[in-house]
Amino acid sequence: MIDPQRRAMHLSLGAAVYNLRLALAAAGHSPVLVPLPGGDERVARVEVGPRRMPAPDVRLLAAAIRYRRTNRRPYRGGLVPAGTVDELCAAAGAGTTLTALDPARRNAVLGLTWTADARQRADPAYRREILAWTAPTGFRHDGVPLEAFGPRPAMSAVAVRDFGLGVPPDARPTARFETEPQLLVLYSLGDDRAAWLRTGQALQRVLLTATVRGVAVQPMTQALEVPDLRRQLTGVDGRWWPQMLLRIGYGQTVPGSPRRPYTACLPPRPWQRRPEAGAA
Repeated sequence: MIDPQRRAMHLSLGAAVYNLRLALAAAGHSPVLVPLPGGDERVARVEVGPRRMPAPDVRLLAAAIRYRRTNRRPYRGGLVPAGTVDELCAAAGAGTTLTALDPARRNAVLGLTWTADARQRADPAYRREILAWTAPTGFRHDGVPLEAFGPRPAMSAVAVRDFGLGVPPDARPTARFETEPQLLVLYSLGDDRAAWLRTGQALQRVLLTATVRGVAVQPMTQALEVPDLRRQLTGVDGRWWPQMLLRIGYGQTVPGSPRRPYTACLPPRPWQRRPEAGAA
């Protein structure tokens, strides 16, 4: 329901592809990215190229992979300096652009986010999907655990997605978030499968750069999940499409969320595949 076109899924796959390329580069290899045509579940192949001495910044970003977190808590400690924001915007790279919002555009985007958030909360299908990803079902390797929800906002300008729809209100504290959050919007040139994959890689570069610089980041994507609201954020020429909205600042360290083991992403071996229907 939240991602019917699998746009966000392809962004996540792009981020995973970038992590793989980065890990290979940090290990002294030249990663070769081979995009795959549509039609199956695979989006790209990363091949191991010739050996090459990794640059210092490559090793720095690769080391940050395990420490990257989504921080859904209030941010304290002042604004992220303009120089650091410029560095984050530069990390997006070609084919994408990361834009810092001025106060007027920030307030307009926050208004769209609040509208989208209210629509989604009123949709039973949305609530079921949130519960499916957050409900504790024993030891799970995915989803968003309670400790990563963050507090419930109290009189906040920030429309934080509430992952605690199935949690009693008194089980989570309330907190005041910043009244003038810093927001960045990541745009892509085009809005197809290839653009999503490219943008996911750019997004991960931005997030890892933020991790290296000690900047907390939280995606705020509600307005991008409602088609008529997302269109209001699209470039006037229809070429640049919003793919991610990021709230940035400085915050305390937060725990990570569980991850599936890499073996769960491997294709089944021939002897593990189910027999075709009608096979003996």
